[in-house]
Amino acid sequence: MAEWSRWLPFPDPRKGNLLVAPYGAGVYELRNRKTKQYVLRGMGANCAYRMSSILPKPFGQGTRNNEEKRLYVLNHLPHIEYRYQSCTSASTARLLEAARKKEEPCLFNT
Repeated sequence: MAEWSRWLPFPDPRKGNLLVAPYGAGVYELRNRKTKQYVLRGMGANCAYRMSSILPKPFGQGTRNNEEKRLYVLNHLPHIEYRYQSCTSASTARLLEAARKKEEPCLFNT
C-alpha cells in the first residue's frame, strides 16, 4: 500500500478543476478544512470513479444512497479537502476503510 496523499482541495467541476485519485483500488477521506471535521470516507475498486459520485448531478457521476451528503459537499465545496491512499486490491481497500472508521468518525457514513 502507498502512503496517504497530502490533503488537496476538492475540485469544483464548475471551474474545470481536476480530481487526482487512483484509477485502481483505493480509500479516500474528505474533511471540512475550516472545522477539521471528517465528512466522508470511502473506498472503491476504481477510486477516482467512486469519488466522482460525491457531488450531486449534474456535477457527479454514479449513484449514492444519500443525497444529503452530496449536497453537503457541494454546499461546502470551498472548504472541502480530500486525500487518498492507493491499494493493491479492493479487499485491501475495504480493510483499510474499516480500520479508519474505527479510528476517526465521519459526519456521514459511506
